[in-house]
This record gives sequence, C-alpha cells and structure tokens, in this order.
Amino acid sequence: MQVYVNNAATSWPKAPQVGEMVASYVSGVPHHAGRSGFSGPDIAGECRKLLANLLQVKDATRIVLGSNATHALNIALHGIHWQSGAAVITTAAEHNSVLRPLHYLGKTKGVDVHILPVDKQGRVNPEEWETALAKYKPQVAVFTHASNVTGAVNDAALLGRLAKQAGAVTLLDASQSLGIVPVLPEVWGIDLVAFTGHKYLLGPSGTGGLYIAPEVDLEPVWVGGTGVQSDLDEMPVTMPIRYEAGTPNDPAIAGLSTALKWSAEHVLNVSALQSKTERLASGLVTAGADVIIVEPPRTPVISFTLKNWTVEDAGEVLQKSFEIVCRTGLHCAPLIHTYLGTAPAGTIRLSLSQFTTDEDIDYCLKAINALTHETV
Repeated sequence: MQVYVNNAATSWPKAPQVGEMVASYVSGVPHHAGRSGFSGPDIAGECRKLLANLLQVKDATRIVLGSNATHALNIALHGIHWQSGAAVITTAAEHNSVLRPLHYLGKTKGVDVHILPVDKQGRVNPEEWETALAKYKPQVAVFTHASNVTGAVNDAALLGRLAKQAGAVTLLDASQSLGIVPVLPEVWGIDLVAFTGHKYLLGPSGTGGLYIAPEVDLEPVWVGGTGVQSDLDEMPVTMPIRYEAGTPNDPAIAGLSTALKWSAEHVLNVSALQSKTERLASGLVTAGADVIIVEPPRTPVISFTLKNWTVEDAGEVLQKSFEIVCRTGLHCAPLIHTYLGTAPAGTIRLSLSQFTTDEDIDYCLKAINALTHETV
C-alpha cells in the first residue's frame, strides 16, 4: 500500500482531467491569444477569471500569472520602489521564498529587515505585530497566511488591516492557503497576494501568480517579449502583460484552469478534512509522537518528532519500508523551528488533502506505532 501525505509540498492526486488537459496542449498546435497568427482560446484569460472568482477580485487583469509562488514573491519584493532606509517586517514562520529575497534586499538595497517571533503553533502575535509596525514604520509588511510546517493560519484580515493603518504595503504569501481556506485580498485590503497552483489548487507544477491591487505600482522584474506593443523600449504599462514577459506556460495554465473548474464544482468539505487531520494528530500523540499541537484555524499539516529517531531516519523508514510519501527536515522554513523547539533538525511532516482516506490515516498510524515500538 502506498500513501501520499506530502500535499504541502505538492498535491497528489491532481484534480481529474488535469493531466489530460496538459497533454492535449502539449500535443496540439501551439497558439497563444494575442500572439499567434490564428485564433484560439484565451487560456490565460480564462484562468485569470477563474482565479479572480476564487479570490473575489473584481478585475481579473490584476492577477499576474507565473511559474510558482517564489516567482510571484520575487516580482513583488524586487518590484517595490524601495525608499532610502526603508524597513520591512516579516515573521519567523516564513518560507525561504520570502526570507532569501529579503536577505538579498538587505545586502543590495540596505532594506532593514525585522523578523518577528512566532508562538509554539507558528502564529505571529497581533499585538507584537502592531508594536513592530509602530516601532519600525515599515514600507512593507510581508507574512505567510498559513505555516507550511505546522499548518497554523494567521488572521490575515487583522494583520493586513493593522499594517495598512500603519502605512505599509501588505504582501501575503498564500502558498499554503489558497484552495483550502478563504483568501480575500480586496475584502481584507491586502495589496499583494502570492500563490501557487500546484498545492491546494490541485493544478500542475509550473503555475502560480500574484494579485496586485490597483493602487500598487511595481517595477517589472523581468523584461522582454510580450507579443503586443513590441515597438516600445520598455515593458507596456497594460496589466497584466507588464509583468508577464516571455512565452507563457500555456499547457500548465490550461491544467490549472481545469483544476479550478473541478474545484468550483466539487466544493471542499472543510469539516471532514479537519476531522481527518485531528484524528491523525490525536493518533500520533497516542502512538507516542511529539506532535506540534495546533488549534484551528489550520490547514491539514501535522509536524512531529519521534523519540530515539532522527527525523531523516524516520522519514526514510516510512518511505522505504511503508511506502508513505512524507517530508522531513526544515521544510524551507528554517527560522520557525527555534520557536517550535525542533531546531536544528526540523520535523517529520504529514500533510493531507481532500483525497486522503480514512484507510490512509489508519495505515500512517500503524507505521508510526511500529517505529515508536521499534518493530520495523
């Protein structure tokens, strides 16, 4: 029996027909709306509209499509018109796709980066967030919506509102939340939202994007061909092509559209997935695992360690002896582990999806019981 519980890395299985749609675009005659010499479906425009509906965004052209959330975060962070002596606040729960661009900006542009602590569940304290806003007066406030290590969901509406009141541009990393919890930038007043298509949106790899509020002007990070307004020396000001230089990944975008349509027709049963997550977490505790306990709201991500096992060894046994596909280590979020008490090795992470069955959970618990009782 093989069990896949690594959905926080990339989802599997994908939504039905995603693979077929990608294959049909790869094998068919290439076309791209606005660039080809013959008409064809505007697959990017369709995908944008579907995403706008999910995000409850009025103007779909404010959604820039790209290859992943890291791509989107770099467009946002490097595209900011940074002021001299500018500050940015962020949290210790961030992924390296936020931390490394900020480190680079600190080295190259002198941006003063302030990283706020998180609690033992992985959330930032709103009072500490508000205090930091008043103290540092940041130009930008960037934070993850949901931790990829613990699954803890931050109150994005509150944190965003506090940052906007302090005059900061707000950037939300929704890599671990879009598709599984509401992400509502215009309702919450969030300026920028980065997301990926291959996790809880159930789309293929090589998809993602960035929502840019109308009042935010970013400098293009990538410049080049757009297929339109080719006589200009600089990137067009028209959205979204201002930030979409180069040939798009139409097969993957078509696959993402297929996944979005499927999800709209098959609404996620959040309570059922929450129940499965809690059952797995409770079972792991009973089995003797040291589980990071997370109160709702949360995503279906569980991190834990096992006594007498390194996380690497435990993960190897789970995958090779039990065929359980999971993840071990720091999960590209190195700073959070200091606050979770799991530094420097990190954790074993199991992450569910709507396709995870009760049998999958039972099998995972059986395997963990075997490890804790050393019966492998």
